[in-house]
Amino acid sequence: MTDAVVEKLKNIFPYGLKTDTEFCGGTTVYVAAEQFHDVALFLRDDEALQFDLLVDVYGTDRLKLSRPADQAARFAANYELYSIPKNRFLRVIVPAPDPTPGNGTNDLPVLPSVSDVWPTANWLERETYDLMGIEFGGHPWLRRMMMPDNWVGHPLRKDYALGGEPVNFSHHRDNPRFAHLGRQIMVGPSFLTELPADMDAETHMVVNMGPQHPATHGVLRLAVELDGETVIKVNPEVGYLHSGFEKTGENKRYEKFIPYCDRLDYLAPMSNNLAYVLAVEKLLAVDLPEYAQFARVILNELQRIGSHLAWWATHAMDVSGTMHSLLMYAFTMRERILDIFEMVCGARMTTSYFSVGGLRWPLPGAFKEAVKAFLRDFSAVIEDMEAMLTKHPIWLSRTKGIGYLPAKEAIALGVTGPLLRAAGVPLDLRKIRPYSGYDQFDFDVPTATEADCYARYVVRILEMRQSMRIVEQGLDKLKPGPYRTGDRKVALPPREEISTSMEALIHHFKLVTEGYRPPEGQVYLAAENPKGWLGFGLISDGTAMPYRLRVRGPSFVNLQATDIMARGGLVSDLVAIIGSIDIVLGEVDR
Repeated sequence: MTDAVVEKLKNIFPYGLKTDTEFCGGTTVYVAAEQFHDVALFLRDDEALQFDLLVDVYGTDRLKLSRPADQAARFAANYELYSIPKNRFLRVIVPAPDPTPGNGTNDLPVLPSVSDVWPTANWLERETYDLMGIEFGGHPWLRRMMMPDNWVGHPLRKDYALGGEPVNFSHHRDNPRFAHLGRQIMVGPSFLTELPADMDAETHMVVNMGPQHPATHGVLRLAVELDGETVIKVNPEVGYLHSGFEKTGENKRYEKFIPYCDRLDYLAPMSNNLAYVLAVEKLLAVDLPEYAQFARVILNELQRIGSHLAWWATHAMDVSGTMHSLLMYAFTMRERILDIFEMVCGARMTTSYFSVGGLRWPLPGAFKEAVKAFLRDFSAVIEDMEAMLTKHPIWLSRTKGIGYLPAKEAIALGVTGPLLRAAGVPLDLRKIRPYSGYDQFDFDVPTATEADCYARYVVRILEMRQSMRIVEQGLDKLKPGPYRTGDRKVALPPREEISTSMEALIHHFKLVTEGYRPPEGQVYLAAENPKGWLGFGLISDGTAMPYRLRVRGPSFVNLQATDIMARGGLVSDLVAIIGSIDIVLGEVDR
């Protein structure tokens, strides 16, 4: 089927499609910049293709990569597309022509914006512009997003130094202790932030919500345009917690990035670890034993329950302000899950238990009984929790009919996870593109059609019940067996083997001192995390470190829908709307 896509593109755009490649089961097509906008429209609108979901956009600096003579441009933009009706992925790479010095465009390469084709490209293109320095002509408001407005340079470029940025403030300028930091590039005093062009601060009142507001659960600023109490427009401003995850990952060996994943969405470290190791394993073409697969599924579903519980409790507190009992119930059960994690790996939140090729070590002997005890107790507690909230008049009045996001607009904005399923779209990667053995489990994908805050609540409650079903099945399927791959070039050999085999000793030495070296190529893997699709893109140049590491956070992409959900509602509804998205700012800013 994918070949048919390429052939159709070649027939329609004989001069725009440069070439196509296959790697690890994925198809990549290279499109000339001058025809990309037309190709994008065709990919979205053609009945046989229907690539309606733009999953991700990210730039690549190919300064140190070998590339064909007809693709000599240094920079390129990668577009990860998915067709919901056809259940098909496609990667489009658009080389950005090198700029002509002094042409008046800040000497940045320029590509056409596709934010009018897929509105989700709005934020993704802004991020690419900010971090990689690729301009997008026709973008409605191309501004920096993660870095301060006065930041110098674009950090993800290969000639941009890692670390060492002097960030001492003005009053420390003459302090000899900071002399080694060099040139000061960050000015201490703050400055006014620009508002989007379509925000009318003359006719209406514009107020700030955040960046320190309890309902945002992190540093998030919303510039809210109001007509009385009615919301006209909302502009979320992010980047306060930007930590350079991608730049860091490109300077560490593949396996060394796993602990960083814990810090993305700190409510779902197991799920983050799973998505990342799956991406690396896809690059390495590693097969895993069933024991490791099922253990990962069980822990991933326990993590989903724990994440939804934290959302449930805090969201109820934000909206009603009186649900202290529900919060205590939820956090008591979440603590039980964290106890299990601690039993498994010694950590409650920074787990890093999944390794490339399997698990760090086998599950402990008491694992099954502890999980069974949790399921038994939680099945009763969830009934009590639902009884507290589901028909609560304040809860109903604050969530029903609030934050409406219909399916068509949700897809256009790249929204995934419970937010999309609450709009009636049964899109769940565990079901439609099974990974880690999910195809061997019987479970349903809950949906709703109301597309409001209450529908998102209903979907998440039903998802927890489905996760319990999956965990129960996983416990039955979990039989003794190897806990990691037998490929000694990927996973460390057992200790007893090292004592008897010189080859095993050499593999151990090479893995510890040098790491593994995946073949040259590019992969992208998305997993169904509690908040939506967490995607990792990897470009290998054959060394032990990823040449390019991309992280697509579901919180980041879903947050862009805040404006659509809030328009026409009351300013007080913003608390319910943000809560219903379920964001973690560490993942938004990365």
